[in-house]
Amino acid sequence: MLARLRRVPFAAQVLLALVVGVALGLVARDLGPVADGTPNWLTSTLQTIGDTFVTLLKALVPPLVVTAVIVSIANLRQVSNAARLAGQTLLWFAITALIAVGIGIGIGLLTQPGRNSSVDAAAAQAPESTGSWWDFLAGLVPQNVLGLQGSPDGSLSFNVLQLIVLSVAIGVAALKVGDAAEPFLGFVRSALAIVQKVLLWVILLAPLGTVGLIGTAVATYGWDSLGSLGVFAGSVYAGLALVLFVVYPVLLRLHGLSPLRWFAGAWPAIQLAFVSRSSIGTLPVTERVTEQSLGVPRSYASFAVPLGATTKMDGCAAIYPALAAIFVAQFFGVELSVTDYLLIALVSVVGSAATAGVTGAVVMLTLTLSTLGLPLAGVGLLLAVDPILDMGRTAVNVAGQALVPTIVAKREGILDLERFRSGRAAAPVAAATGGVDADLRQPAAV
Repeated sequence: MLARLRRVPFAAQVLLALVVGVALGLVARDLGPVADGTPNWLTSTLQTIGDTFVTLLKALVPPLVVTAVIVSIANLRQVSNAARLAGQTLLWFAITALIAVGIGIGIGLLTQPGRNSSVDAAAAQAPESTGSWWDFLAGLVPQNVLGLQGSPDGSLSFNVLQLIVLSVAIGVAALKVGDAAEPFLGFVRSALAIVQKVLLWVILLAPLGTVGLIGTAVATYGWDSLGSLGVFAGSVYAGLALVLFVVYPVLLRLHGLSPLRWFAGAWPAIQLAFVSRSSIGTLPVTERVTEQSLGVPRSYASFAVPLGATTKMDGCAAIYPALAAIFVAQFFGVELSVTDYLLIALVSVVGSAATAGVTGAVVMLTLTLSTLGLPLAGVGLLLAVDPILDMGRTAVNVAGQALVPTIVAKREGILDLERFRSGRAAAPVAAATGGVDADLRQPAAV
């Protein structure tokens, strides 16, 4: 049975899991809560499965971020025009983010989501955690070498931004030290390979995690929340679709690349991002498809993709905050000026790192609202459908993280066009993955 299951392409397994998850979610919703109001056994089971999958991904984020960033910086020594590549990467991050936020603002003005909503105003409440520019800047300063921070309930969590700052500092220091740092860099490369292998094992559980996550979303939120926020949710997904299926293909065509070929290569990462709702959790697959299917040199991809996984957020930090800010302003009757729309664009382009590649976009949303002086209580109006929207947002995030390195590599003449057109990795690479990546590289049937 297991051998037969392994022959099914990974993408097909996830698509089947989506269908099963929706079906089980509908059944769980029909069962309703038990007598004391707690979720029924099926809802609880689905929630436990989904939460366990996300927890496993999050547990591997700290070692993955630290090792990936250090190795990516060290790999820049192998690139002759490293500074130019880094500058071009950041430039195209900004260009695509600016296009995405422009689309978000345009759709918001067209659909008027705040005026076409039946959501109850009583649902307005400020989130437990908010973002501000001062908090963002202060959060860049590491409190300890592990990037750990305490929470009001006494538990510990990690700050991804602080981990990135620490990792960049260590990577740059290793480059400055020179040959004496080679043993350390060798250890970090080995650690990264081990962490990525463990993460790939977790990713193989994605179909099961998909059943739990999608099932929980359907059972918990159903269609009621989507009904009251239907225009807003539809506007968000319309914006995401425009960026993913119109803007990105146009940019690829302008650079002489086939959009269909790009989608075939990048689809496993996009699909996994949709399910996991985590750019960093999808990082190993994004990096592999960027190198092995899209033809971006490893020395450059190992720098650009991890950087994008923490700062390149066209979905969470561009389209969504723009539409959400317009929704909140319209709901509370606040008129936005041209300056306010320019501020939305500025915050979206500059503040993308505030999302830090983890699930959710509340920090980025509160950062945008506080910059515009809009009520933070408006966040509570949107939380009911946030998990549903977050799947599409993360898929666009990861698509952008694979797109920019492909475009920059093509512009700089270092893209392996033969590999891009064939979508096949070299034989030694395929053999080294033991067959797992071969399944992950299979495009979904769309």
